[in-house]
Amino acid sequence: MIEEATVDAYSDDEQLTGLFSMLEEHLAVPFTTTVLGMEVTVREVDLTANTVVAVCTRGRHRQRIDLLDLPLPAPPPDGAAWIDAYRYWAGR
Repeated sequence: MIEEATVDAYSDDEQLTGLFSMLEEHLAVPFTTTVLGMEVTVREVDLTANTVVAVCTRGRHRQRIDLLDLPLPAPPPDGAAWIDAYRYWAGR
């Protein structure tokens, strides 16, 4: 999967962008998960300067959580294998 996402990428930034594109395309959002004991809804994924974040909401509150730290629900959402690939690429 990583090779598919990074086939034309030469730098880490380009590889990150390739993985983000696959996440954006294949990860089924929204989905719910639990963060610090509270149920949140992951509305989308977003690319920052050096990582991918999950945009989480609960009521009117919104918070970005690094995708490397986001606990996944059981069963995971469709496309979660791309999160696993991203974590593997990032060394997690």
